[in-house]
Amino acid sequence: MLMGLTSGGIGSFIGTPSELALVRMSNDKKLPVDQRRNYKGVGNCIARIAKEEGAPALFTGAPATVLRACLLSACAMGITSEIKMRLSTTGYFGEGGKAFGGVPMLFCATLVSSFCANTVANPFDVVKSRMQSSAAEYGSMVDCFVKTVADEGVLKLWSGFVPAFLKLAPYTVISLLLTDHITKIITGKEAL
Repeated sequence: MLMGLTSGGIGSFIGTPSELALVRMSNDKKLPVDQRRNYKGVGNCIARIAKEEGAPALFTGAPATVLRACLLSACAMGITSEIKMRLSTTGYFGEGGKAFGGVPMLFCATLVSSFCANTVANPFDVVKSRMQSSAAEYGSMVDCFVKTVADEGVLKLWSGFVPAFLKLAPYTVISLLLTDHITKIITGKEAL
């Protein structure tokens, strides 16, 4: 879990400017024509944010982005290991979960962990997107959480869950299957 938390946090912090550009560019089309920024691409968007709003603005929503990624990665890694360990004793996946090279068991474990990770991280994804699209409305990540729940109800924090899960599940399954198998090839030990 610690390695997932650490790698998720570092990677998401470095990627915050591009994540911000993605959110801004997506929301630009929703604005009235006179308020649109008409970005020409990700590079143009990042350069203009830095020039027009200052370099620190590139990290708008960074706390929510980093916390989301830390939770997502820690849950995916930790829960996959736990479920894999428990499934290996059931006998459904062969002796010690080794049927077909352990792929079916690891597939099931990563699918469940992906669902759990998305459940935990989705509220932070909603807050991150709201802060990055209209940061002026919110004083902080906590302020955004409170206003979202007060104005739209607690379930709003899980809006977009299905598309987010459908995007995350294949990524998690493929990346953790590859991680586990490449680690076995190189070290002879399981990664998860």
